[in-house]
Amino acid sequence: MAYELAPLPYDYAALEPFIDEATMKLHHDKHHATYVTNLNAAIEKHPDLAKHTPDDLIKNLNSIPEDIRGVVRNSGGGHVNHTMFWAIMKPNGGGEPTGKIAEQIAKDFGSFEDFKKLFNETTAKQFGSGWGWLVFDGKLKIVTTPNQDNPLATGLYPILGNDVWEHAYYLKYNNRRPEYLAAWWNVVNWDEVNKRFEEASK
Repeated sequence: MAYELAPLPYDYAALEPFIDEATMKLHHDKHHATYVTNLNAAIEKHPDLAKHTPDDLIKNLNSIPEDIRGVVRNSGGGHVNHTMFWAIMKPNGGGEPTGKIAEQIAKDFGSFEDFKKLFNETTAKQFGSGWGWLVFDGKLKIVTTPNQDNPLATGLYPILGNDVWEHAYYLKYNNRRPEYLAAWWNVVNWDEVNKRFEEASK
């Protein structure tokens, strides 16, 4: 097995009441696990690729052999996206951002409230399944991608991302995606987001 599903960095119920235990179990143990299984099955056909990190596979999709490129894009993307997703959340998270990312948000969006509003509005409009992202390209930008596509594929490093596939919120929020997006800010791990911003700034 080239790639492995890491355990959640906290208990399944740790993000209650904002993200429920049942969703976390299903999301991590079933959905994320399936991405890892499918990615490994694809890599078995081209074992030399196993030396690359999942991030590198996504950054260099065009060099992936065509027979497995779609699987690497979807399942490799799913693995990369969810690995980040679990890390940028934590119990008793949320609140106002701190550190360098707080300064940059104020500079590029005016205020955290303005940023949050724009992020939620933009991500709520993502048609079908996908993600909302905060990326840095000289300045902070909000982008969305369909399915499990990741900004790494276009040369951008995601600082923060929220999953708007229905499996991320449907058990608790049903079709109320904006409600889920609003609640999600209560679990954001700003320490991790700052680490990712530092990485993006390089």
